[in-house]
Amino acid sequence: MDFWSRLLSPLSAGTSRQDQAKDPAKRLHRFEKEYGSLLSTWRTANLRDGDAAETLEIRLQELTNILSDESRRPLPHPCIQYASIKQIYVPIGKIATASHNEWIIKEAVLLFATLIESEEEAFVETPAFSTSLTNLLVRITGAEGVHLGLDTESRVVELAFNITTKIRLDPSILPAWFKTQDGPATPDRHAAVAGDLPPPPPPSGFAGRTQRADFPLFYILVDYIHHEGKVGDFARTGLLYIIEAASSSAALEQWIVESDLSTLMATGLGALYSQLSRKLVIDHPPHDLPPILALSDYEHPTSSYEIVSSCSPEFQSHLETFLSHLLFWQDVLNHCKSVEVKSTLLEHFQVIFLQQLLYPSLLESSDIDGGSSVAVLTYLRRILESLNHPDMINLILHYLLALPDTLPSKEQPRSSISLARKRKSMDLATMMAEKSEDAATPLLFNLVDLILACLRSRNQQTIHVTLQLVSAILKRHHRYAIITLLKTEVLPANSVDRTVGAHEQEVEYLVSLAASIGGHGNFDEMYANILKDTMTRLESHPCSLRLVAPRVSTNNRELPAIPDSLPGAPRDVREHTLRPEDPLLKAILDLLETFFVNPVETNLSVSETMVDLAICGYMSIEGWLARSPSGYMYAGPGEQDDASASEAESVATDGEAERLRALKRCRARPEWSPDALPRILSIVRRLCDQVSSYRATVPRFDELLQQRREAFQTADSMLDNPPRKASPQPPLQGTPERPSMDEVLRTGSPSRPSALEGFAQRLLSELGTPSRSASPKGRKEQSRSSGTSTPGGGPQPELMTPNAIRVPPKEFPMNYADPSRGGARSLSPASAAGDPLDDSRRRDSSATSQASAFAAIDQSTLAKRVGLPDDRLKPIPLHLNRPARSVPEEQPAKAADGDEDEHKEEQEQHEAGAEDTSETGAAAGAAAQEEEEEGEEEVHVSVSHVITNVIVFQSFLLELAALMQVRAGLFDEVRYV
Repeated sequence: MDFWSRLLSPLSAGTSRQDQAKDPAKRLHRFEKEYGSLLSTWRTANLRDGDAAETLEIRLQELTNILSDESRRPLPHPCIQYASIKQIYVPIGKIATASHNEWIIKEAVLLFATLIESEEEAFVETPAFSTSLTNLLVRITGAEGVHLGLDTESRVVELAFNITTKIRLDPSILPAWFKTQDGPATPDRHAAVAGDLPPPPPPSGFAGRTQRADFPLFYILVDYIHHEGKVGDFARTGLLYIIEAASSSAALEQWIVESDLSTLMATGLGALYSQLSRKLVIDHPPHDLPPILALSDYEHPTSSYEIVSSCSPEFQSHLETFLSHLLFWQDVLNHCKSVEVKSTLLEHFQVIFLQQLLYPSLLESSDIDGGSSVAVLTYLRRILESLNHPDMINLILHYLLALPDTLPSKEQPRSSISLARKRKSMDLATMMAEKSEDAATPLLFNLVDLILACLRSRNQQTIHVTLQLVSAILKRHHRYAIITLLKTEVLPANSVDRTVGAHEQEVEYLVSLAASIGGHGNFDEMYANILKDTMTRLESHPCSLRLVAPRVSTNNRELPAIPDSLPGAPRDVREHTLRPEDPLLKAILDLLETFFVNPVETNLSVSETMVDLAICGYMSIEGWLARSPSGYMYAGPGEQDDASASEAESVATDGEAERLRALKRCRARPEWSPDALPRILSIVRRLCDQVSSYRATVPRFDELLQQRREAFQTADSMLDNPPRKASPQPPLQGTPERPSMDEVLRTGSPSRPSALEGFAQRLLSELGTPSRSASPKGRKEQSRSSGTSTPGGGPQPELMTPNAIRVPPKEFPMNYADPSRGGARSLSPASAAGDPLDDSRRRDSSATSQASAFAAIDQSTLAKRVGLPDDRLKPIPLHLNRPARSVPEEQPAKAADGDEDEHKEEQEQHEAGAEDTSETGAAAGAAAQEEEEEGEEEVHVSVSHVITNVIVFQSFLLELAALMQVRAGLFDEVRYV
């Protein structure tokens, strides 16, 4: 062969192969040749030999490629017909099974998948095809099978999933894959149930489980439902399709009831629950600490090998795996249309998981052994928050809350499926009775007992997670709480609502308390957002749906159907109220008493739970959150009111006069008697008095409070609009690297190495410190006072931002005006005669030095430790007879005299150094001494921690006011006549 022939021969060969692919006859000839070579190699060669295994793999790959290419070409498809007639899948399945080679197995699986996807010759309906494929899948996935890689394993499970998809679309395919010992499954379920066909005879002996050979595809999927990733997703979805197909086959329905599906699912869920850590501490990643915790006394809890942190990646992975399998249970129940299959699953869920695992872990938990109560309460909360299937929720709460069982039905089961389920239930009950003869039950100690005990714990994390659990139950499953967790009473039919005058008075009371805390900012926008959030929470509550849902039409006055009539579930919620002596309410109010020294997380949970107690539309707030109308006391009307009323009644008819008098009575404000107030309203008043005590003893309290408020506003702005990440550049040689955000957050002064100072510095650095020329939220600069004290009073009540330079102590005199105002500058004689550039530099240096010294004093104040102040303080004057405002009034930051006194005190403290003998220290020491004398230990926290809690408390007051205001309009619970 010459040079040109050798050069052109590959091209001619390629063209010949393309022609063969286009020609059906040539394509079939090539397919037969490859298949013959495959059989010849299999019969003559040793499959353990590497070369022979590689040859088999190549031949299988060629066959798959030909079939795949032909399925995309127009008819005819002779290769697919040849594969069906010759049943090439039978020897191919044997080759793959005997090879024990993953690559040969993978190519065989791809060939089977190609035949199924071709949708020709009815491969998926052929018993020989199903037998060959299931034998292959059982051999390679069994205990003695080949160790498959993740990719091959994924292809195997995906192939099984594709088969279940076709069974779901065409139930007539089922008999090819599901065969009982008595014969193939009967697809006509409805005829058997209706009695047109005789039911199959009951088995002679009930073993409690079926044969895997009856439905191998089913058990292959069951073996993979606990896996993660694509493999688990394919297995779980395929199993859902099989359970859904039970609605069209009576034989399959009975087989699933008698199978060990429910046992395997329940034990698998229990195994995943057992993998979760027994001891847990709630923590946040150091690089992602919420600002409200960074600006408090938050300390990362200690974790160990036994005590796991909630932010551990391994723990998060285990928890997500457990919750995903729990959601799979929910999906199974949602797809299952068979009552018997669903009942069997729920029985095993209750007996194996609830009674044998979940309840014992709750019973054995303790808050003194490193966080086992924190762990189990957190797991239970995540379970209740993840599930929404009414049957599963009913099982969990019905059992844990020790609700009375419903009476069993006296109707005897008639169908063979019902008889099989009854036998299965009896065997399960007998087996569990033998294991738990002396086990405790919720009748002796239920979830309510555990919650009340944990709320009295000394472990703040236990209190925090307990309140979170209570909040989840109140928000999502309130009707289970009103007869167990809460001590309630049904409202009588003749009960009356509170009057509009009393309502306005109570809302004004809360708003006035919030205003007494003081501060500057856009409170109108803040309160408007709180109103919107409160409206959303009230409307989305499950109990309120019947009250706020729109009518279907003008002719049909039926309300939307809501699934609330489940067997054993509590009855519909009726109008009720909370008793003032309710143990849960008393425990929450006890925590509210020590609000300012509580951890911030605890206070957030306390305020959240208090609001959740009152968001149900059927819950009346009179008597425990608002004053009871039965206790209203009115003073005598004034002469002017009598005159105006007489004049109006003189020109009105008798009916109109009576209506006017009723309007006047409802608009009148009852006498404000502290003795008649609910406990919560008295507590919030005392807490406001404590804020006044802190203001009187902590230097520059209002300024520190305003700085903290602006820091939170800036943090919110940074979270809403995160800065763009610049491309990383290596630092110059010899230049120190800029600290990361986490490092800045954790940087603090030597007096208190916490996240407070570093976080505040980071926030101020975003505003341009030390010149501080940027506004916290990008607002335009407004003309404002520099903050100096004037003979006429304190600073003007304009918006105070971190840009405003405060009045420094006397040892740091300021000889210039606020440069942000752009007004005339007060220059010293030396600077007036010098160079303007030097003057500017000196002023910048002086401003930087003064601001740094001033910030150091503030940080020293923030680091001081204080306790709860003495309640013996003059009450804050509140004017409750004027019209109520919707938002708190803006208060001046500080009076002039107060500023001078505080600056003088700061100067003395600065001169005294670390040995500070301020009023705060003396008061705290005296209080501590009194506590020691009484045998009680007083909690001391930093001033920074108190300031953060004060801001949380002010927001809580506005939330309570918004709650009353929104409820009055949404549920029409205020009367005007």
